[in-house]
Amino acid sequence: MAVAWNDGAAGTKWLKHYSSAQSILVVGDGDFSFSLALATAFGSGANLVATSLDSYAELNIKYSDGTSNVAKLEAMGATVLHGVDVKDMNLHANLQLRWFDRIVFNFPHAGFNGREDKVDVIKSHQELVRSFFATARHMLWRHGEIHVTHKTKHPYSMWGIEQLASQSSLAMVEQAAFQIQDYPGYNQKRGSSWRCDQDFPIGDSFTFKFCLG
Repeated sequence: MAVAWNDGAAGTKWLKHYSSAQSILVVGDGDFSFSLALATAFGSGANLVATSLDSYAELNIKYSDGTSNVAKLEAMGATVLHGVDVKDMNLHANLQLRWFDRIVFNFPHAGFNGREDKVDVIKSHQELVRSFFATARHMLWRHGEIHVTHKTKHPYSMWGIEQLASQSSLAMVEQAAFQIQDYPGYNQKRGSSWRCDQDFPIGDSFTFKFCLG
C-alpha cells in the first residue's frame, strides 16, 4: 500500500503519482471515492476539481456513499461538479479557461451495451476515450499529464489507448502498474445497470500517462 508522504521543505504531500502542489482534475469519478482518497492523503482538497457525469440526484440514487463522499470533499475545500461530460467538459461553465497539471480518468467506460468483445461495444468505448483526449489536451498546462487507468487483458487491450491518445497529438510518458491498495478508500464502481454500486475486477490494470506531443 502506498503511503502519503511529505517532501520536506516545500510541505508538499504525495500519494503515488499525485501531489498537493498539482492542480488536479478527476473526471468520471463515480462515487467520488478516488478524489476523496487524494484529498485525504493531502489533508486538503483545495487543489482538486472532482467531477462525474451523474447529476447530484443520480449520484444519490446510484451510490451508497456518493453524497457523503461529496460532503467530505467539499468540507476539505475541493470543487465538486456534477453532470460533466468528458466529451465537452472544456465548455462547462466552471471549467472554461481552466488548466491543470494532471487530468485523471480511471477506468473509462461507455456503458454496458452488450458483450465487451463485440466490435460495436469496443467502438463506443473508443469514441468515449478519443473524445476525452481531444478535449483534455486543451485543458492541460504545458508540462502537465493526462492519466488513464485501464485494464489491459482481452478484450480491453483492443481499445488501443496509446493509439487513441496519439490521434490527439499526445505522447506516452509511462505505463505504470495500478494497485488499488495505493489509494485507500477508493472503490471502483460499475456506474451503470442495476449493479451500478458494485465494484468490478481490475487485475492487470495500468495507468497510462500522456503529455502533449
